[in-house]
This record gives sequence, C-alpha cells and structure tokens, in this order.
Amino acid sequence: MIYPIVVYGDPVLKKKAEDIEKGSVDVKQLAEDMFETMYNASGVGLAGPQIGKAMRIFVVDGEPMDEEKLQGFKKVFINPEIIEEDGEEWAFEEGCLSIPGIRAEVFRPERIRIHYFDEEWNEHEEEFDGLAARIIQHEYDHIEGILFTDHLSGLKKRLLKSKLTNISKGNVKADYRISAPLKK
Repeated sequence: MIYPIVVYGDPVLKKKAEDIEKGSVDVKQLAEDMFETMYNASGVGLAGPQIGKAMRIFVVDGEPMDEEKLQGFKKVFINPEIIEEDGEEWAFEEGCLSIPGIRAEVFRPERIRIHYFDEEWNEHEEEFDGLAARIIQHEYDHIEGILFTDHLSGLKKRLLKSKLTNISKGNVKADYRISAPLKK
C-alpha cells in the first residue's frame, strides 16, 4: 500500500513518536508499505511520522544513492535509540520527502552507534558512518519531531519561509501523492 507523504506544517512531523509495542502492529506489513511508499517517491529513507503515524519506525535503502558503501544498505529500524554520535561534523546537501523541492546543507557527526529492533523483533546494536550514518540520523530526527530545516541557521529558515508555507498549503510540485495540512 502506498501512503501519501505528510508534508511540512502537519503537527505529526513535530511530535516525538511513540515506541511500538511488540504485537500491537504488523510491523512486517507496515515496513513493506513504507518501502513501497518510499520507492514510489524516489526516497532513500522514510519514517513513520511521514506517513502520518507517530510511531518509532523508519526504513532506509541507500542503494539508489549509487555509493559503493551503501550497496545492500536496506534496513528497518523499530524503537531505535542513538546511543552515541561522534567524529567530525561534515556538511551534506539533504532533502526530504516531507519538504519537496527544498535542499540545504546540514552538518552532522560522521559516526553513530544505534540500538534498534528489526521487523522480526531481533535486537541490534550497530555502528554506522558516512552516508549510512547520515541517512539514519535524518530519519531518526523524524521520530524525534525534528526536520532537517530545524538544523539550518535563522537566516536560511527566514529565506525559506514562503516556500515552506506554500508546501504546507499543498502549493508544491511533487512526483508522489502528498497530504498537506493547510490544503483547501
């Protein structure tokens, strides 16, 4: 099932998501639907809040970025917790399916250690670096109620204000179905 992507301005994107109780949701089906939604929108990551679900789940697949280190980097993260972030902060131009048409440089630490469950409820603790770490950090921010635009300077945010308002009204071109909070 392909969900519409919730865009900027919807309160679910600014809310800290809730842990998923084992057995309360068919996480395998939800993850499958999230991958289908993400691929339909040409994304490399998608979090629960982006499909209107305030749940601590996100999916990633870095292969479309055509980076050798990201080949086979396809995972489901349930109830994740970033335990540690370290290394040099580095800039990379990020975009977001919930903020179509806007990209900006965001600085993030180069390495993370994360604890999570997969769709089989197997427990993991792993380290990631480079673009894999960045994709995870971006999606993790979503379940914490943080958008990549929240990492930008006040000036940059003010310059984007009218574009962001248009997105929340649904006045934006996206190649996928969106759910805009202020659309008339």
